[in-house]
Formats: sequence, structure tokens, C-alpha cells
Amino acid sequence: MRLETSGSIGVEQVPSPLELRRLARLEDLPPVSGRRVLVRADLNAPLRETGTGGYEVSDDFRLRACVPTLTWLVERGAHVSVCSHLGRPRGKVDLRYSMTPVRERMATLAPGVEVMENLRFDPGEEANDLEFVRRLVEGFDYYVNDAFGACHRRHASIVGPPLLLPSVAGRLLEREVEALSRLLINPQRPFVAVLGGAKVADKLGLLTSLSQKVDQLFLGGAMCFTFLAALGHDVGASPSEPAFFDEARALLSRYELQLPEDIVALSPDGSFALGKPPSGTVRTFGIDLLPGWRGADIGPATRASFGEVIARAGTVLWNGPMGVFEDPRFGEGTRSVAQAVASSQGFSVVGGGETAAAVHAFHLEQGIDHVSSGGGATLELIEKGDLPGLAALRASVKLALR
Repeated sequence: MRLETSGSIGVEQVPSPLELRRLARLEDLPPVSGRRVLVRADLNAPLRETGTGGYEVSDDFRLRACVPTLTWLVERGAHVSVCSHLGRPRGKVDLRYSMTPVRERMATLAPGVEVMENLRFDPGEEANDLEFVRRLVEGFDYYVNDAFGACHRRHASIVGPPLLLPSVAGRLLEREVEALSRLLINPQRPFVAVLGGAKVADKLGLLTSLSQKVDQLFLGGAMCFTFLAALGHDVGASPSEPAFFDEARALLSRYELQLPEDIVALSPDGSFALGKPPSGTVRTFGIDLLPGWRGADIGPATRASFGEVIARAGTVLWNGPMGVFEDPRFGEGTRSVAQAVASSQGFSVVGGGETAAAVHAFHLEQGIDHVSSGGGATLELIEKGDLPGLAALRASVKLALR
């Protein structure tokens, strides 16, 4: 049986930004000593092969993010089990996505906490199945959602337990909502957003929503080529999405979207240095490329203009790299934006897995007010004003406070 909750989030159901913050917290739980607590975390960490046929966690950022919640519960005598998804096993047991390497790393970060097997080994997780929820919560007294990065999914472990158990937000989830709601509640002006990444299709709704909220919106990364091509510019062999040219032109006519004024590109005979030697010629163009050339980064003039505006911002949101930053030849655009955001005196938020990875790679996280652990969840919260996981927790508040 599929679990029916409040349905899709519609305009009439979206809470005010102030209501969004009204989530029950760990302190709102009854005494947890001797109680069994189920924590939904986002332990979907990248893995690498060990060379001996096994896997290990290559970046434990998401694992460390949930430790404050687990520590709070353990120190107060709770018996804690944490559950998470890992990869996309598509409802079947697949040892490539076993939680074993995550479990081994968590044993050093949060001793005494049980790590359950991959939720997505059971098709009931992604199907939001009520019977799966009942099996998952059996024997537990309380539920804590600390998986902000999965709160945009209407999956069983996210929206189901609050219907059956007293449920609250964990420290990470609480911190994410507090930081991101500052973008929705009277943000300090000017409010500047910088968006990059690959696909316009994934961000049309966000672009429309942000255009109505911010004072200036800059576009970089691969997505900018759809907008440039829609205006009639020659983008060479750069990726673009002709199916969205009409939407791109409509956005450009309606809002003040700032596109790059110069592009760093790779010659037709070149290849990107992603685990292999670099090849080809690198050249800076204006906004029109030669046939066969592929845009791979914003140019120096664009970096300067973006940086000047970011420096004066009262609030900054950055999501999506400016180019193929993993290749050192095309990393300056992303690095320059990261440095500008980190140096800004305004309130700064960085969202998205690749963007967070870039900030960490450049060792600039200390200069950012909030590096979000969510990718899709961060963008959906900003776009729609709520998430299924947050709505489920708010519905469980009275139950949690009994």
C-alpha cells in the first residue's frame, strides 16, 4: 500500500517563511534515556575502491554533518539507529551499495550508533510504501529527521515515520532550515544569486522563482550556453538545450539575468583532464565561439564583473560551478566566484554537491556562512518554499510534544 500524505506541495499549502522554521527540535522530545531512537540521516557518501575488492568512503562530509545529532542522543542515554540510502540500487540488494564502508567510518565518528542497511535495497522506500514504514519504525520510540539532503523526496523513510512516531528535526536539518529561510525572510539587500551547473531543464522553476526575489542573478556554467544560443550567439560545440530556447528568451525578456561576457573554451581536438592528461588548445573568446570549440569556463572579464557585484552584496546565494573546475585549465571561474563569496561581508549560502565540493577543494569553507548539505533539497526549498520532509515533521509536532 502506497503511503498517502498531504499530497504535492501547492501554493495554498506553502507555509510562510516564519512557519517554516517552526519544527520541533531535539529538546522537544520527552526524556530519551533508555529509549530507542531512529535517525534518518543522509549518509550517501562517495565511495572508492580499496584495491582489495572492497570500498571505502572517499569524502565523509555528509557523515560528519549528522554527528552532533547522534552525539546529543547518545550522551543522553538513547539507543540510536541511523538509516540512510546509498546510491541507486533500484529496490534490489546490490553489494556495490552496501552500507559496510559507511558503517566502518561511522564507527569512528559516532561509536555505539547502529547503522542499518541501505534503505533502497527495499522497493518500499522509494515507493513510499506504508508496510515498509511500519517495518522500519517497529520497536522505536522516537524518530529524528536529520537528512535535509533527502527531504525533497517523498520517500517512506522521510514522510512516513512522522505519521507513526513522535518526530523532530535533528541539528543539521534545523541549521539548514534556519540558514535557508534567511534567504526567504527579508534578506539583506542587495540580494545576489549566482547559478551554474549543466542543465537549464533542472533549474527553470528556480530561475523564475529567484528572478522575483533577487536584485541581480548571474548565470555561468554549461547552462549559460542555452541562453546565449537562444539569443542567436554561436556557442560552438558547447552543450545547449534547444528545447528550452523559448523559455530562456522569455526569462531574459522578463528579468534582469546577467550572462557571461567572455568564455574560456577548448579546441575541437582537445579533451578535458579528468583523470587523464590534458590535450588541446585553450583560448578566451567573447560570447561567440568558433565552430567545434567547447566553452568550459567564464572568462576574466566575467570573473571581474561577477566579483565586483558579489563584493557589494548583502546576501549571496551560489549554486553550481562556473565551468569544468576539475580540470585546472578551467577552474579559475569557479575559484574566483568561491573567493568572492567567501570574502563578501554579506550573508552567504553555498548549495549543491558540486559547489560544496569546489568550496572544500579551494579551502574556503571558513569564509562561507552556510555550506548546505543538500543539492536538490536546497534548490527546491528556495523555489517552492517547503519540502515534503519538513511538512511531515510539522504535522507531527503535536504528537512529539505530548
